[in-house]
Amino acid sequence: MDSETFREAMAHLAAPLTVVTTRDATGRRWGFTASAVTSVSMDPPLVLVGLGNDSSCREALSSSPEFVVNVLGEHHTEVAGRFARRGVDRFAEGGFTTWPESGLPYLTDATAVFRCTAVDRIPMGDHQLLIGELTGLRTHGEAKPLLWYRRGFRAAGPTPAGGAR
Repeated sequence: MDSETFREAMAHLAAPLTVVTTRDATGRRWGFTASAVTSVSMDPPLVLVGLGNDSSCREALSSSPEFVVNVLGEHHTEVAGRFARRGVDRFAEGGFTTWPESGLPYLTDATAVFRCTAVDRIPMGDHQLLIGELTGLRTHGEAKPLLWYRRGFRAAGPTPAGGAR
């Protein structure tokens, strides 16, 4: 099977959107929009993040001892788009603060925020699988989740009359 056929088929799999953030050794903030994030274990609590080998954040996340997974709600469409673009200051628009004692950037109004210590990095195809153990958790209200579906941002919820969005 060729990669384009696989990519087209995977576009039918809705995935929750997150912004994964960290700081490098110089204190520079890094982050990217990720749809490949899932829980791995409840005891200990572990999460997995798929990180593309061509990501501008790969070096920072490959060497940083910690990272944050910010779960996005439907009101974060602009944030998701900004953190998916190259060549922009992804943190310029604000909305982020630092986690006390770590300096890790996190989105203050994210639905959920997971602070993680990196416990493993596994090369896999054209990605690196970053495994993190949960060391902190914050939640903020309720919102419909922001999803990546058919190569676009979508809010979860009832389909409007007349078919799919």
